[in-house]
Amino acid sequence: MKFLAITLIVHGPHPLTGETKPTTARLREVVDNAVLAEELGFDGFGVGERHERPFISSSPPVVLGHIAARTSTIRLFTAVTTLSLLDPVRAFEDYSTLDHLSGGRLELIIGKGNGAAQAELFHVTAQDQWDRNREGYELFRRLWREDRVTWSGRFRPELRDAEVLPRPLQRPIRVWHGSATSKDSVELAAKYGDPLFSANVTNPIEPYAELIAYYRERWEFHGHDPADALVGAGTAGFHAARTSQEAIETYRPIYDARMALFRKVGVEPVFPTLEDAIERSSILVGSPQQIIDKVHRYHARFGHEVMHIAADADGLTDKQHRAALELFQGEIAPVLRREIPSRPFPGAPPTA
Repeated sequence: MKFLAITLIVHGPHPLTGETKPTTARLREVVDNAVLAEELGFDGFGVGERHERPFISSSPPVVLGHIAARTSTIRLFTAVTTLSLLDPVRAFEDYSTLDHLSGGRLELIIGKGNGAAQAELFHVTAQDQWDRNREGYELFRRLWREDRVTWSGRFRPELRDAEVLPRPLQRPIRVWHGSATSKDSVELAAKYGDPLFSANVTNPIEPYAELIAYYRERWEFHGHDPADALVGAGTAGFHAARTSQEAIETYRPIYDARMALFRKVGVEPVFPTLEDAIERSSILVGSPQQIIDKVHRYHARFGHEVMHIAADADGLTDKQHRAALELFQGEIAPVLRREIPSRPFPGAPPTA
């Protein structure tokens, strides 16, 4: 199994102290966390894209570009690139440039995005977001593969024998499709033979397992070898300690504060208690063996080879967060790497 550390760059009050870090400090913290992830042996680091509070992740290419300059081996992911909001040509230019600056370490996870702000900022509605996502991706993938493109669609001006520069270092770059609950994303991934990354955060396991099963079914329908299907999955939170009692004791006030915030804004939590979340959600809180067992339980339903955990401290102190990540890489990841086979990630091109 491969492991990613991912951040959506949430920027809000600390769940226990109520303090909010300055924007500059929060962004620098993200870069430092990526450096730490490489130091500890994570396979990849991902930065999300959101365009509303409480996130400040509106510009993943800029953040990942800075991370590329501070790291040398870790794969760099978007999580996700909201392609329905972007001009595919402009997105290609940004990410092709980043691919060169990172030495060919870039991978993209695309998705339609969510949140009400995107409709206001980009005039993308629930009625057209899937069409925009699909059309944008079909042009986007051609730009990675063809030196000159002639194309026409509904949502941007046509291209006639267009050359878009710089040409990428990776030919082509690997694009994953991020999916939470929609068969549209799954169908797009299966049609083009691309890997799928399941959000696997908000709900119990069943809807995500059903979507992954549908992906594999549609993968075969489109004529692809079943053995080539590749799946990744997220987790809803992480804290590892030597014993389950220690892990729960440390994480409980953080979790309870988060649930209180949900209720304050009128959202009833799906998993109202930490014990319920540990039992029914993808959250990984416990001893090393408990976390290993839980990942195996999810793998039995998903067959995934890649998993992400939160890159951020999430209310823990820096010392607690680092200790948990060190325990993960020291005692959890080696077992899961050995027991759950996974294919290698792409390496940097020879010309890098």
